[in-house]
Amino acid sequence: MLKVRVLTALVLLAVLLPVLFLNNFPALAVIVVIFFAAASWENFRLCSNAYPKVIAVFWTVLFGFFLMNSNAMAAVLLFAFCAALWLLVFTPLLANGLPPLQSVRSRLLAGFYSIALLGCFVAIVAAFRHSPLFLLSVMAIVWIADIGAYFSGKAFGRHKLAPSISPGKTWEGAIGGWIAVMLAAFISVRFPAMHDTFAASLVRSHDRWGLIIFMACMTFLVAASVVGDLFESQLKRRAGIKDSSNLLPGHGGVLDRIDALIPVLPLAVLINVWL
Repeated sequence: MLKVRVLTALVLLAVLLPVLFLNNFPALAVIVVIFFAAASWENFRLCSNAYPKVIAVFWTVLFGFFLMNSNAMAAVLLFAFCAALWLLVFTPLLANGLPPLQSVRSRLLAGFYSIALLGCFVAIVAAFRHSPLFLLSVMAIVWIADIGAYFSGKAFGRHKLAPSISPGKTWEGAIGGWIAVMLAAFISVRFPAMHDTFAASLVRSHDRWGLIIFMACMTFLVAASVVGDLFESQLKRRAGIKDSSNLLPGHGGVLDRIDALIPVLPLAVLINVWL
């Protein structure tokens, strides 16, 4: 299984890294459309929709419309709406529980999560247009938080973060992930070559309040990544499955790989626009 997991990761990196570093937007557009379609199908599959492929096609066409008719104001409004969804809908559900499958509320939730997915992938495109390094730096926040949480949780984890949703996650792990992100971000802004990263843009945003804004925004993003991860785990637990699909051998499904990015990317782009 480990060999398959590593091989899949290498294939994904071999596809994505050249696209990022060659700044090839048409290639990126093809990749994000494919991944968005897969993620949409997985979402409606997790919600036991009778026609997940058909509805996924509808949402993919909508995403394609956003790609071909890019409008900065519409994108910002979408990102703001996604932030509101995560704050007012998805996060409270971690404590209150999900509605039963096949219920009207469950179908509504699937629609809201589709909007969150749409916001995530539109944010990928927006961040890439800002610069490939900017996009990669936002993704790195999630990856570093995940790695830091894993190792600190293994070493120090005692207090469960959400035992009914994801028993392996601990408060110590989450704090360790936050510390790892802060350290990596502080180090990165010291290098001139990293001037176009998300962290560097935060530091430059306000001379006087730069450090406070920097720490607050990075903390929000780390917290958002944890919420995104837990929410997708909650969807899978309700559906009684381990992975969102088996599209990525050794890794599960697309949602399993991007769950923490779904709230983070729109929020990061929105913060960058505001500041």
